[in-house]
Amino acid sequence: MSVIVFVENWDGKFKKLSFELISYARQIADKSGSRVIALSIGTVEDDELHKLGNYGADKILKVEDERLNSLINKAYASVITQAAEKESSDTVLFSHNATGKALAPRVAVRLKAGAVTGVTEIPSSLDPFEVKKKVFTNKAFANVRVRSVKNVLTLFQNSVEIKETENNAEIEAFDAEIRDQDFKTRVLEVNKITGKVLLTDAEIVVSGGRGMKGPEKWQPLEDLAAELGAAIACSRPVSDEGWRPHEEHVGQTGKIIAPNLYFALGISGAIQHLGGVSSSKYIVAVNTDKDAPIFEAADYGIVGDVHKILPELTGEIKKMKDA
Repeated sequence: MSVIVFVENWDGKFKKLSFELISYARQIADKSGSRVIALSIGTVEDDELHKLGNYGADKILKVEDERLNSLINKAYASVITQAAEKESSDTVLFSHNATGKALAPRVAVRLKAGAVTGVTEIPSSLDPFEVKKKVFTNKAFANVRVRSVKNVLTLFQNSVEIKETENNAEIEAFDAEIRDQDFKTRVLEVNKITGKVLLTDAEIVVSGGRGMKGPEKWQPLEDLAAELGAAIACSRPVSDEGWRPHEEHVGQTGKIIAPNLYFALGISGAIQHLGGVSSSKYIVAVNTDKDAPIFEAADYGIVGDVHKILPELTGEIKKMKDA
């Protein structure tokens, strides 16, 4: 038996969430006495693949085909299912991001497996299989029991500690059966945002709300983000007003993110907004209203004018970096 992990790559490189997935799988495998198999689809150099062994992978399956360098859900689901069957995997892991949420249901149906999305902890029991997940737009938790033999899970980012090992994983080419009918959907063009940190990848996010008081007053927020190497985000009212582009909108109806550090600047903290950022490891809030809901979710809070506090905060960070 084994735990198989789909490790997504970005232009041939793995990111933190892939290593977090492997670390999570390693803990399940140690508990069940099984192996961790990492599955990489697309062109990735062996030096990059070997990094997965440093986080607990026993073996790495690589599938290389030019047609798979772009994500096609049907084709990827077929390859992942074949790999899981080859390795007799009883658990299949994905990240709880757009890719994982698209692939996990397809793979679960093909494997006749139970699916649990948004898990946050190592299973409390393997027989029966029981695991904790987030529910009600991340405001509560549920313990889910899976009665099927196989399980498909998506893991919330920042849910487990990344642990490095000295494991030297073997790399094995996997020749999956790739059918033309799996490519009825074709990717004709890919447009990527360049020159700034992507929200979904960022370790630190600096976000502004209506308390910023207008699009012309965002420079202090941008200065803080630049100093921290952070991505910039905003609340829905800000994007609706046209102050910031819609791709920066985070919340229940926008992007759902889970950075290590989230700055909520001039954001009241409506429940729809918190639904998209509550998985952040730490939340720092600045607001003039001491009763703003954001303070209930924040780990650190400052009651005050964001336009006075931001320059001082950025200045202190510069001093720390120069020290």
